[in-house]
Amino acid sequence: MDLDAFTAVHAPQWDRLDELSRRRRLSGAQVDELVRLYQAAATDLSTVRSAAPDPVAVMRLSQLVARAHARLAGAHTPAWEQVGHFLLVSFPAALYRIRWWTVAVMAAFALVAVTTGWHLAQHPDVLNATMSPADQQQYVDQMFAQYYDPGAGFAAMVWTNNAWIAAVCVASGITGLGPVLMLVQNAVSVGQIGAVMATHGQLGLFFQLISPHGMLELTAIFVAGAAGLRIFWAWIAPGPRPRGRALAEEGRALFTVALGLVLVLAVSGLIEGFVTGSTLPWPAKIAIGAVALTGFWTYTIVLGRRAVADGQTGDLAPDRAGYALATAG
Repeated sequence: MDLDAFTAVHAPQWDRLDELSRRRRLSGAQVDELVRLYQAAATDLSTVRSAAPDPVAVMRLSQLVARAHARLAGAHTPAWEQVGHFLLVSFPAALYRIRWWTVAVMAAFALVAVTTGWHLAQHPDVLNATMSPADQQQYVDQMFAQYYDPGAGFAAMVWTNNAWIAAVCVASGITGLGPVLMLVQNAVSVGQIGAVMATHGQLGLFFQLISPHGMLELTAIFVAGAAGLRIFWAWIAPGPRPRGRALAEEGRALFTVALGLVLVLAVSGLIEGFVTGSTLPWPAKIAIGAVALTGFWTYTIVLGRRAVADGQTGDLAPDRAGYALATAG
């Protein structure tokens, strides 16, 4: 095949295809022309590759066909846009939808923790059965405060541990028991530690050390528990949706919470690693924790309400979520 002659004959069509591929807007007739020229160029590329595989010609046609294909199929959303959509729309929408579930989980957690702490403080024999008096004294005098060792290593450790707890709460939500067991276990643990500190006259130190990071950290765990329980509720009461579809939609939407909480817990981990055990005055430490918590709820309510009002749930876009039958109601 004479490549020069072939190029001379088809170059006007290639130039026209290149022009249409670069236009921002196309009419219906132009789209039809683009499709026809794209198919012809793809055939030309195959011909050149088989009959006269000139590297320059092959590269030119390959780029042209790829550009036309992207114009017809639609280019992928840039990664930074996907990240922005997740942070500004999907995650806050998912948080906003379960805000009252989060409040309910927080209240139940506080009730269990306070009840456990009060019971153990009022019954020293029960407390001593869980931890010997000598171990209690050592814990109060040394271990509790020494645990909060400032540094990046400690921050990373608590971050990964809490992120794992949050992921388990969401992932085990379908069982209904997983989130409950995880939350009750942590509530009882907090209550027991509080009882030990209170019994030895160090309840103030307990709140001083747990408050700076604990306000945001525990809220993240409450959110994870709420997300897991909401998935379970979608199975129990799917509403007008088929049960499988309800589970799929809520599972996808609320697993967004597990991903987003990794970032939230990274913030609480930084506070725990660099603020809680630091030499800053206690009012400053608690103020930092309060600001972080306020920022979280502002983010949830302001951006989440806007996203939900626009019809967002935190679920994937329809073209990625898969085909679903329409339902009445």
